[in-house]
Amino acid sequence: MTTSGDKLLPERAPGGDGVCYALAAIFGAGAGWIDIKVGDLLLTAMVVLASCMLLGFMSPRKPWRWVLLIGVFIPVVEWLAYFLLSQKPDRAQVYESFLAFVPGIAGAVGGAVGRGVVENLFPKK
Repeated sequence: MTTSGDKLLPERAPGGDGVCYALAAIFGAGAGWIDIKVGDLLLTAMVVLASCMLLGFMSPRKPWRWVLLIGVFIPVVEWLAYFLLSQKPDRAQVYESFLAFVPGIAGAVGGAVGRGVVENLFPKK
């Protein structure tokens, strides 16, 4: 018995997601650096949104993992900057860095859904 959701997500590629994990680490560290240097939460949120959307589109299975990987790097980079660099973020800036998870969720799920829409509109022949 088949259901309509059988082909909702594409088949898994045999190569794995190593490139996506590396990109998630790079994007997360970059978003943390932007949050420290610029200090603007909106710009950081847009970087997180765009990077999670790209990774959700590239690998749509389990999009929550991209939110976790990118979102965790922002407080970690701020913690490292506090202890290793001369730039000390405020306590409020550290706490508001956890808000980057919210646009990350929207981006990752939106990218995964967008990948499903593109593959349903333009199926491989």
